[in-house]
Amino acid sequence: MTLNIWVFIEQDEGVIEESSLGILSRAREVAEEKGGHVTGVLLGSNVAGEASRIGKYGAHKVIVVEDPILAYYHSEAYAQVMESLIKERDPDILLASATRNGRDLLGRLAVIFKTGLQAHVIHFEVDREGYLVGHVPGFGGNIVAVVKNVKGRPQMATVALGVFRAQELWGEAEVEILQGRLDPSKFKVRRVEVVRRGAVDISKSKRVVVAGMGTGGDLKLTSELAKLLGADIGVTRPLADIGAAPRDIQIGSTGVSLKADLALVLGASGAPHFVSGIRDVKTVIAVNKDPEAPMLEYSDYYAVGDLFEILPRLIEKLKR
Repeated sequence: MTLNIWVFIEQDEGVIEESSLGILSRAREVAEEKGGHVTGVLLGSNVAGEASRIGKYGAHKVIVVEDPILAYYHSEAYAQVMESLIKERDPDILLASATRNGRDLLGRLAVIFKTGLQAHVIHFEVDREGYLVGHVPGFGGNIVAVVKNVKGRPQMATVALGVFRAQELWGEAEVEILQGRLDPSKFKVRRVEVVRRGAVDISKSKRVVVAGMGTGGDLKLTSELAKLLGADIGVTRPLADIGAAPRDIQIGSTGVSLKADLALVLGASGAPHFVSGIRDVKTVIAVNKDPEAPMLEYSDYYAVGDLFEILPRLIEKLKR
């Protein structure tokens, strides 16, 4: 029996979410190992032109559903279309990025199909019995639980952002285009306005300045330093927890994984759930007043000192 793996390909105004392509590449690796078939599912309006190139990232086939109401993510419409496709095609596994939209969609589908949902996995594979096995961070990332869905189909998981790199290793995919023919009047919610906050996807950033609790939640110096370095800003989970920064830029097993050339980590102790998000950074420079903080072990360069003495001097040097 051929293992049928589906990946929900998220898009916004026709632009494909790169994390979806990374999941496709990993799914293709699993499929080649287990003798499976990978299908990308792309919902949108006038997005068919993007479909064939998706095969280069691992899809054998891409199912495109076109409808004006699908141009933007719409919870009811997307869930209705996916429910219909799943009932008709019966995939074994459905994967999506752990974005807001991906989490919303798979959560709805898990309820509809009464199946399990592995949330925010940082790795996945398929065992010899065909079960989806996910590695899920727990207790703030201090442990990683290995779990699998043993009841219900399709088996589902959302995948943490940035953990898999999109790889252009394959050829063009077979493309099937379907028309949604959705009736907007049947939905309880309608889109009135789209307001964009302009958040940066730091999983793609080349340079990142990361603020930890040692900054006290004051990101003024962090922001000034990042600007001078041409870098983006990230934060540890505690800073996101207290509302000092949005979740979009939280780094770690419950946030974003970096692939940057450089990460400058300011006042972070180096908790396991955080360092899992910087393991693929080429060069890590840390500043901390504790000479024995766990962050030392994960840094290429480690400066011991008071941030509020070091940063103003560093900023002044960079300005010169």
